[in-house]
Amino acid sequence: MQGPTPQKILFAGTPEIAATVLAALLDSPYDVIGVYTQPDRPAGRGRKLTASPVKALAEQHQLPVYQPTSLKSTAEQQVLKALGADLMVVVAYGLILPQAVLDSFPLGCVNVHVSLLPRWRGAAPIQHAILAGDAQTGVTIMQMDAGLDTGPMLLQKTCTIEPNETAGQLHDKLAELGASALLETLNNWQTIDASQQDVSHSTYASKISKADGLIDWWLNATEIQRKVRAFNPWPVAFSHLHEQTIRIWQAEVLNEQASGAPGTIIAADAAGIDVATGDGILRITQLQIPGGKALSAQDILNAKHDVFNPGQRFGE
Repeated sequence: MQGPTPQKILFAGTPEIAATVLAALLDSPYDVIGVYTQPDRPAGRGRKLTASPVKALAEQHQLPVYQPTSLKSTAEQQVLKALGADLMVVVAYGLILPQAVLDSFPLGCVNVHVSLLPRWRGAAPIQHAILAGDAQTGVTIMQMDAGLDTGPMLLQKTCTIEPNETAGQLHDKLAELGASALLETLNNWQTIDASQQDVSHSTYASKISKADGLIDWWLNATEIQRKVRAFNPWPVAFSHLHEQTIRIWQAEVLNEQASGAPGTIIAADAAGIDVATGDGILRITQLQIPGGKALSAQDILNAKHDVFNPGQRFGE
């Protein structure tokens, strides 16, 4: 990279993963002069306006916090530029940065993206890496441009996706990896060479919705188990039984073939609830019934043994 090592940094981020990176920055020699984060949102059963994890952390450290609904206006862009930062660090901020914002910093804007770009550009790289059965993923520190995760790459770090790892577990692992990768990038700013992404290898990680959690039992057991892992802790994979929505939090693939139609309960005991799929058997080990909390299959069967009788079929 050309130019001096960044000293005054403006941070932009919103969820927990961004707060993890911000915490590492605040523990470093770099001067975080302010934080941009999304406006407070309703949360919880009472729908009370709640600060983002980044805002909560910033306020603990008495940092100025800015929460515009958009950065498209000239007035907001002038406020941002007047802060006089050398560099903006962006982690899951959630707002589009217009070109005028990208041009507001002498050293530009860098993004901590939780995939090995150009694979899984977009909003949900963690979930899509698990859904696709990727054996590894990682983080990319990228110099931002006007495209969607298309800028030059400054540093990448890889990690293994374990066979039963959930999106929540992988999220936490990548948050720590992203924090260390960012600090390594800043510490070696003057010697790091940016590399362009190979567009021919790009894939897109579309945003996940609650509806995506619906299980298609005609898929094979491995694909369904990946969905269960990818959507834990949100939106949580689900299916319908007796007109009730059953949320499936954990499951494993049995190395056996099913005799029943996809979605049919083959067996239900302390080990789990075994369900036939398009190919193979999925054993549900943790689930949630309406009005209850997530429990082991054994605990659910102790209380509701008549709901999951063999021969009954999910999806009907």
